[in-house]
Order: sequence, then C-alpha cells, then structure tokens
Amino acid sequence: MVNWTTKVSELLGIRYPIIQGGLAYLAYAELASAVSNAGGLGQITAMSLSSPAKLKEEITKVRERTDKPFGVNFAIGQQGREYAHMLQVAIDEKVPVVSVTGGNPTAFFQQLEGVEIKKLVLVASKRQAIKAEQLGADAVMVVGQEGGGHLGRDDIGTLVLVPQVVDAVSIPVVASGGIGDGRGLLAALALGAEGVEMGTRFIVTKECVHASEQYKQSIINADETDTIIIKRSIGAPARALKNEWTDKILEIEQKNPTYEALQDYISGNANKRYIYDGDVDEGFAWAGQVVGRIHDAPAVAELIRRMIEEAEHIHKQL
Repeated sequence: MVNWTTKVSELLGIRYPIIQGGLAYLAYAELASAVSNAGGLGQITAMSLSSPAKLKEEITKVRERTDKPFGVNFAIGQQGREYAHMLQVAIDEKVPVVSVTGGNPTAFFQQLEGVEIKKLVLVASKRQAIKAEQLGADAVMVVGQEGGGHLGRDDIGTLVLVPQVVDAVSIPVVASGGIGDGRGLLAALALGAEGVEMGTRFIVTKECVHASEQYKQSIINADETDTIIIKRSIGAPARALKNEWTDKILEIEQKNPTYEALQDYISGNANKRYIYDGDVDEGFAWAGQVVGRIHDAPAVAELIRRMIEEAEHIHKQL
C-alpha cells in the first residue's frame, strides 16, 4: 500500500494529493465538489464568473455539496480583468485554499497578508517558483510544456522541470502537465513532487457538466500529436486542440503577430463557442498532450479510484 499522506495532502487537508486545475469557463460547483468529495482538491474558476456575487453563489453551491476542503482559482493574467474584488469574496467567505495562475502575483499576496488561507501558485519555471516562495506561497504547482492552456516560454517538459523546482524551493511542489492516470501520479511522486494537478483529464468526466459533449469527444478521439501551441508570438504560449481555427491563429501569427490581429480569434467567446456550444470549427479548446491517454468519461470518483488503484499496483510491482 502507498502512503497517500504527503506534505500537500496534509497542507490542504485532503485524502489524496490530487488537485483539479482552474479550467476557465468549466470549473464550477459540480466539478469542484465532486473532486473534493472523492478525496482530492476541487477548485472553482473565479475569473470566468461575471461578478463577486456570482462567485459567492458558486462558493455556497460547493459548500452545499461537500464539507471537504476546496479551492478558488484566480487567472489574473486575463486581459483587462481586475481581480481584487473577486479575491475579497474568497477572503470574506473564508475559503480554505486559493490558487493563482498567470500574471505577477505580488499584489495578490499583498491582499492576502495576514489571512488564514492556503496559497498555491502555478508556475512554469524554476525562477517563478523561487519568486512564489519568496512572496509567501504555501506550495507551487509546476506545469511542464505537455500541459493544456497557458504554459511557460521555455518548452521544458514535466520530467525535467519538476525535479529542478523540487531542488530549488523548500515548499511543497505539485506536478502538472501530461498527468492523467495512476502512472503519472506515481511518476510525479518519484520526481520529488508531493502531489499532482490535472486539468484536461478532469474535463472528460461526468461532473464537468459545462463542457459540451463535442469537446469531450474531441479529447477522447485525439492522439498525443493532436494539440498545438498558439499565442507564442505574443509571449503567451498555450496548448490547444488542433483544428481549422488554430490553423487560422498560426497563420495570423506568421503574418501579423500582434494581440490586436489575434484578438477575435483567441477571445473568451471563441473559446466558449467550442467548449460550450460544441462548434468545433468556429472556436478553439484548451487541451494537453495527455489527450492521447484519455479514452472515456468516468465519474470523478471512479477516475480517482482508478488512479489510486493503478498507482498502488505499479508501486507493488516495483
């Protein structure tokens, strides 16, 4: 038997060191509570919500569905969005955990000064991890270039990046990018991580109710070669499923690599047309290379049970 008590599971008060990613426009109460109830840490995506009142509603919904710890994720790099008023809701509601992705988190930490909330930071480099620790992060989640959505600019894979960060900081490290099963979980622990964060794998679950069936099926049908990096030309590389829309984005990046030229193609509306409406030719959808390892859409509890069983089986073989 594997001892699933790690520094991360102890820090967050969870049974298994498995964290659900922020998942813009998708991570709401249904998914977050299911992950927390299954022993992981579920998260709500704050910056996809239209107002502080909506965030408060979502937090209430999670608490109606689970008495376990959960988190609220803040994607602070989004164009033109102020987050301070949203973060204040998390503080006022005394949520157990907050995580921050994208952008400079200095002001984020200043607002949290003296507040008893666990703070996680998603980083994509050793330098960012060291900075997060200096700012007061309780743990860092480090994403390798296999991951879906926004990534680092250095194209370093999870296998190399995780141990580099583990050796560079004294706070717990969570591995992210390319992880979707028990093999990935056990491998992450072998690299020195204290847990894993998964995004793409949690999209293809029954409780990710906001993701269209077409989006889920696209991930199930995809091979590991069916994702592409977009937005590299504007300094914000991010991994999405390959389609005609991403071909157009790359074409614009070749000819006119400016945010203004790309704006309509990389907008939240273009993202929602694919992930909500299932319009797979008129929008884009984030996904990591782990799509090649995803073949079904189980309930969250079943997914986590399978991961733990698989990890324990491999551990026993080793």
